[in-house]
Amino acid sequence: MESGERARPPGRGPKVRAAVLAATLAELADTGYAALTVENIARRAGVHKTTIYRRWAERESLVADVLGEHIAMDFPIPDTGSVQADLRQLAQAFVAWVTSPTGRMIFAAVYSDAARIPGLCDVRRELFEYGPRRAAVVIERAIERGELPADTDPAPVLRALIAPIYFRLTVTAEPVDTAAADQAAQIALAAARAGAFRRASNGSPEGKHGAARRAGPRAVRR
Repeated sequence: MESGERARPPGRGPKVRAAVLAATLAELADTGYAALTVENIARRAGVHKTTIYRRWAERESLVADVLGEHIAMDFPIPDTGSVQADLRQLAQAFVAWVTSPTGRMIFAAVYSDAARIPGLCDVRRELFEYGPRRAAVVIERAIERGELPADTDPAPVLRALIAPIYFRLTVTAEPVDTAAADQAAQIALAAARAGAFRRASNGSPEGKHGAARRAGPRAVRR
């Protein structure tokens, strides 16, 4: 490489890693996984491709790393004093993230031909589970205020909150907007208030149908 073409590394350590991850995400957005090359990533990041290969043995591990890095959605956890308002704000924050440029890139990559990358299933699962883990305190506060049954399991409530939004994004391609967020919040809250997400004796949520199955056919008929 001639001196005029020589890339200038942005620095060592964290700076290099951040530059490479940002360049990888941008390349995924521009070209998709099939056309992704380490050479183009290096050019965009301003580093030599050997710098990338020292950290990531192949592009698959690099892509998995960049997707894992960006699934940590950083939005505030609401505490309005009302579970209805809290769930609405959470759903709206999730919609805002998934419709942002970064969120769109992440979802496009996770459900593109990059899905064949080993370990990407874990990244996809983490994308769906991270929010519920982080926002569990919203449901715990609601239980303390008496707004939800005492044995409500926070995780399935929050999964039910984002599931309709996720479904629109990945299956039906319907609009993902504030109205969709509000509807998702209403659905999750109604189910939680009805006791659909109560913990079973083994610690998992089951709801009325699970209890009826254990009780047998007679209980169902009653």
